[in-house]
Amino acid sequence: MYQERLGAAGYITFNLARTNNRGDGLLTAIHKDYLRVLNYRELPFNDFGDRVAQLLHVQSVVPFLPNRKGNIGQEMLIVNTHLLFPHDSSLSLVRLHQVYKILQYVESYQRENKLKRIPIILCGDWNGSKRGHVYKFLRSQGFVSSYDDAHKYSDADAHKWVSHRNHRGNICGVDFIWLCNPNKSRKPLRTSWAEAVFSILKYLLRKASLAEDDAFAFLKGDNQGDFITFSALHEALSQVKLFGHPNGLSFQEMKKLWAQADINGDGVIDYEEFKQKIWNPKWSEQSEEYLETMIEEPKKGTNEEAIGFRVKNALLFPREAEKAMWPENYSLSDHASLNVVFSPLSLQCFSAQ
Repeated sequence: MYQERLGAAGYITFNLARTNNRGDGLLTAIHKDYLRVLNYRELPFNDFGDRVAQLLHVQSVVPFLPNRKGNIGQEMLIVNTHLLFPHDSSLSLVRLHQVYKILQYVESYQRENKLKRIPIILCGDWNGSKRGHVYKFLRSQGFVSSYDDAHKYSDADAHKWVSHRNHRGNICGVDFIWLCNPNKSRKPLRTSWAEAVFSILKYLLRKASLAEDDAFAFLKGDNQGDFITFSALHEALSQVKLFGHPNGLSFQEMKKLWAQADINGDGVIDYEEFKQKIWNPKWSEQSEEYLETMIEEPKKGTNEEAIGFRVKNALLFPREAEKAMWPENYSLSDHASLNVVFSPLSLQCFSAQ
């Protein structure tokens, strides 16, 4: 039905079923009169939940904006996915793993194809709200919720709209179209990942009613010194079920996490490092605004012109969802449809030599 009707309307469709014959999957439709598909990749997560993602590298059929060097910046990356439902807090790390794999794959694809300055759009059912770890992780990587940007909502405005009535009968906002413009400064992905994992650890420790000092004591275990050793952290993460398969960290991931926390590299995590990296991490979230970035003439380096997007408009249907209500007579789906209109934006991006 979808292929026939969308095909007749001028769309090219890309379908991807979840692994292990789970019976559902993803569909992305690209209108051939407006966008040309340069490449298509499929990404199975191969972990709990049999989830998958699609990546499309597309180019505008009609150039967005001309400049002195010719028509530029008409390429973009589009990702579609459907994350695991958070049945309980133990699955927070699995969901974070899934997003981490998507961003790792996007970075790898950009390196392989030498794509420095193109916008990235992430679409789908993220099965998590603005209060969750996935949301904060994506924000720390420069992504902005396009619906919130259009309506000038802050990260704290999680209560102002909904997009889903789930199988438990709860209404929540879980459907996002994320945008990351090429002029966004982004911290290393591994740094954001470590911050997100430590945020989950802090949540679990606070859930167990542990205050800062008690949490430090728990993590250092039987060690008599005023510091946390690798083996003690390993044991603590195992106790809170953040280490080990099928849902926890691998040993290699544990080592990379340790490298992020041991700031001075002396082989232990002291109390100050614990506070800075685990208990009070700074996410360094990006600005809400999508304004043209003009940089003064640098002494060294180059200004590169690129094309990004400004969020022109965004709406949810049924419209009651925009007021955080769910109409009882809406039977099309248990999700509201999210529609976003982008307009091209000329950007100046600085590259250091």
